[in-house]
Amino acid sequence: MGVLLSVIDQNIWPPKAKWTAVDVPDLSSRVMLVTGANSGLGLETAKVLLRHNAKVYVACRSISKGEAAIATLKKETGKEAILLLLDLSSLDSIKQAAAEFRSKESDLHVLFNNAGIMASPAALFTHEGYDLQFGVNVLGHFCLTQLLLPCLIAGAKSSPDHVARIVNTSSQTHILGNINFDALTDTPTRSKMSPDDLYAQSKFGNIVFSSECAKRYAADGVISTALHPGMLTTDIGRHFHPLKRRLIHALCHSPPMGAVTQLWAGTAPEAASANGKYLIPWARIGSPHQGTLDPETGAKLWGWLEDQVRDK
Repeated sequence: MGVLLSVIDQNIWPPKAKWTAVDVPDLSSRVMLVTGANSGLGLETAKVLLRHNAKVYVACRSISKGEAAIATLKKETGKEAILLLLDLSSLDSIKQAAAEFRSKESDLHVLFNNAGIMASPAALFTHEGYDLQFGVNVLGHFCLTQLLLPCLIAGAKSSPDHVARIVNTSSQTHILGNINFDALTDTPTRSKMSPDDLYAQSKFGNIVFSSECAKRYAADGVISTALHPGMLTTDIGRHFHPLKRRLIHALCHSPPMGAVTQLWAGTAPEAASANGKYLIPWARIGSPHQGTLDPETGAKLWGWLEDQVRDK
């Protein structure tokens, strides 16, 4: 019953938002990077950031889709975002994207680890052979965050509120997951898991990663939050059966509403004290699955992630 009530509270009928995009403060002189910003939740987030005068990098893997997003943002905001080519399924691409960003910027004030894939076919893997969902949603963002950490530390020093922020987009689906370290590559264990199971595992990993960032980087002025944006009518469920997708979308909210919680995490003055928190719709503090906060799980995941990017 508790899980059912949580689903209703966080997805179907969350209370009316007390904080919306209108409340985003002026972001002049702030540098923001949004992964997966060419569509859906990321595009809406970038749009609001631009309207409030942030310098916004739109990170995506497709030149054509990225340029289309830049054009849309220009038309709707009058502001020019900056395209950063980034394929989170390739550690080499992540390294190149981070190097390009560092060549242009010394400071990064907010990193929105927003991109994600959901329920992708089990036959798909990253360029290096990791489960595609865990590889993109968790490992890819870990690698990017690590490579941009010097910019985030510098951003904390130059930010008016003396913090830089890492905002990690997870999902309420994490409550159905855990991290099976034998299922992160092409193994017999992984082959027994469904695409939905692998997605839940990756969203569980997002929160574990976020919690570890909160512990490890707070002394540098870098804070980290994870969030469930709500059930949204975005393209992330494109791998679902069409009927399942229609049924889910009937209960979904629009992308602009989904952007509210991560915009709060990334821009609200009061969110500067939310380090390590898990957020739920709309811009509320929630409670994740307790397993995501287990220190042994956090240390084990962090060690595994470090091992995978050690030469990057």
